[in-house]
Amino acid sequence: MAKKNFSELFSLKESKWSGLSLPIFSFLLLVVIFSVYCPFGGKTSAFIRPNFLIIFTVLAVFGILFGEIGDRIPFWNDYIGGGTVLVFLMSAIMGTYKLVPEPVLKSIATFYDKQPVNFLELFIPALVVGSVLTVNRNVLFKAISGYIPLIIVGVIGASVCGILAGLIFGIKPLDVMMNYVLPIMGGGTGAGAIPMSEMWAQKTGRPASEWFAFAISILTVANVIAILTGALLNKLGSKYPKLTGNGNLIIEEGKEVVKDEEIKLEVSQKEFAAALIFTGVIFMISHISAMLWSSLGLSFEMHRLAFLVIYCIILNMLNIVPPTLKAGAKNMQTFFSKYTIWVLMGAVGFGTDVQEIINSITFGNLVIALAIVFGAVGFIMVVSKKMKFYPIEAAITAGLCMANRGGSGDVAVLGAAHRMDLMSFAQISSRVGGAMMLILGSFIFGLFA
Repeated sequence: MAKKNFSELFSLKESKWSGLSLPIFSFLLLVVIFSVYCPFGGKTSAFIRPNFLIIFTVLAVFGILFGEIGDRIPFWNDYIGGGTVLVFLMSAIMGTYKLVPEPVLKSIATFYDKQPVNFLELFIPALVVGSVLTVNRNVLFKAISGYIPLIIVGVIGASVCGILAGLIFGIKPLDVMMNYVLPIMGGGTGAGAIPMSEMWAQKTGRPASEWFAFAISILTVANVIAILTGALLNKLGSKYPKLTGNGNLIIEEGKEVVKDEEIKLEVSQKEFAAALIFTGVIFMISHISAMLWSSLGLSFEMHRLAFLVIYCIILNMLNIVPPTLKAGAKNMQTFFSKYTIWVLMGAVGFGTDVQEIINSITFGNLVIALAIVFGAVGFIMVVSKKMKFYPIEAAITAGLCMANRGGSGDVAVLGAAHRMDLMSFAQISSRVGGAMMLILGSFIFGLFA
């Protein structure tokens, strides 16, 4: 594949702006800029109709602009994450410093992860269903049976290295576990740091916000480290091919790479639509299951995405999904992971506070966060081949996807590592692994807080 260059972006004959020529993309960009920034009738962004199509278009044009540029910047593209990370950073800067009008930022927040739109809950289920249903079911069984122990290895590595780094700065091991390891490896914000802060508050009698304020800061730092490490691991895999399955997690005995099930069927719009509807129904069932689980009053929550992964695994194991529907699901997964990733990264970035990251970057916190993330990655890479997993993919999914901000962090890490097809395993890390960390947090807070 020819390396991308800047000159082709300015060619009037080429269509390098995500399939658009320079004149057409320039016209689209001008219309979006006018709509976003032009006041009318005393209202800011009066021409922006805050519905799915318009906000999707705004994010898409923004994503194409910085995504295509980021994919062509030397060093940045190879080591930092290319267009995916540049879209994230530029949108974070513009959102934090209010370079985009407030009404548009509110609409983007609703589009991204608030009801009734919540594009994140379309993107992730589409990737999970498409990934899990098209993996060979025998291989999938081996992955699940070995993957949870791999997560545990990562948590052990994170804890050991985090504690050692903490000792250098005079921080007690228990403090490192409670205030650094648990929030970083806890499965994100909503499913990890927030419920953990409630556990801490219940035990100590102090406001939950007291623990959460630091937890979210250190988690933000670790999330950025995890994203950048994902890009570095991708580059490491390019230099040392034996370390990577090129997007495949499992090493199958006697074979070099384990691929998805071969589904040699022509996929039309009908199969795509059927797969999308099927995904919606399975997600409904998953949401119902999560609500029923929550009503039981157990000590930890099971997120609806965890149920989605579990149900897709069961359907795959039982082999009851027709091949045409599997083919449609694979096509759906490819569409969302390949053609809407910059849209989602822009939405994630606009909701990220750059100042929050800056405030928590003290030298000691940075070293401890690095030690936790690298500890998880290092321990996993050492043992992964013995457990029949490729080191790069294992470190990304069982390591980095435990050490980020959950669903949006998974998207950013996998995007930077160019391994979006591993979303199902990333979700096991963030959700099932996160639930395991809540149990550990409940135990630690109960004994030592």
